Amino acid sequence: MRIVSLLPSATEIVCALGLDDQLVGVSHECDYPPKVQRLPKVTRTLIPTDAASGEIDQLVSEQLKTTKALYQLDLPLFKELRPDVIVTQSLCDVCAVSPNDVQAALAQLPGRPRIVNLEPQSLDGLFEAIRQVASAVGVSADGIIRHLRDRVETVAMRSVGVSERPRVTFLEWLDPPFSSGHWNPELVRIAGGIEGLGKEGQPSRRLRWEEVYEWQPEVIVIACCGFTVERTRQDLAGLQSVAGWDTLPAVRADRVYVADGSQYFNRPGPRLVDSLELLAHALYPTMHPLPNGLSALHRVSELNGA
Repeated sequence: MRIVSLLPSATEIVCALGLDDQLVGVSHECDYPPKVQRLPKVTRTLIPTDAASGEIDQLVSEQLKTTKALYQLDLPLFKELRPDVIVTQSLCDVCAVSPNDVQAALAQLPGRPRIVNLEPQSLDGLFEAIRQVASAVGVSADGIIRHLRDRVETVAMRSVGVSERPRVTFLEWLDPPFSSGHWNPELVRIAGGIEGLGKEGQPSRRLRWEEVYEWQPEVIVIACCGFTVERTRQDLAGLQSVAGWDTLPAVRADRVYVADGSQYFNRPGPRLVDSLELLAHALYPTMHPLPNGLSALHRVSELNGA
């Protein structure tokens, strides 16, 4: 079986199922597990690598109004790889090559590769996506799903004992601010917090900073979509100009955290469960121990002082 993955979360699912030796091509963003970085890249981005966050938002907004593409397929390479299975997504119009572009490429490929179109919007959706990929290649997903569910249940059971849940604001972008969406409000709830601005199973939405101020969050988590911690640091200085920022309970209590949004929280793959465990540890460090091999979320105060 020759598998091509068009998004990082799908690549992580394929590898978690033990099918990494059948991957023959990945997207330009696929970087985990590290060995997939050696595989041919079948996509490329048209977003300038040095674009500021506000500029990226403008490009994305323009794409949503038109048919202008943000990503391109390398069709000659696609043909050369001769995939039997192509794993893609239809959840987000700006996260990967569009389904229409995939279908157009499919018409030019020899044979008829199977398209696995993933659209998870929750943890249950993630588990179903894993089953979809497993079914397409004829392997069982029971073991990995059972392991992931057990870890989620462990966090949920610990959180049952929480008497006062903190108000949480989870931000997926800073310029302009965007709320959490899809599975991230669910992660906040399971970890023991209350997300007042994002809705479970709903897309992330553009916010007004006044909404954040009115919610008076006791914990703020920033996981900018596709950004590393170092890249997110470039936007943190702008928070000081937000009216009322320094008076927010989360800021005064030094409970503003930054996550690597390129690796965690924004990829609906197996590491969403890692993300849940990291979030739970940030909310209740004594109740939820940090899992082996993971580093705690960064406090903004530490990043600004580094």
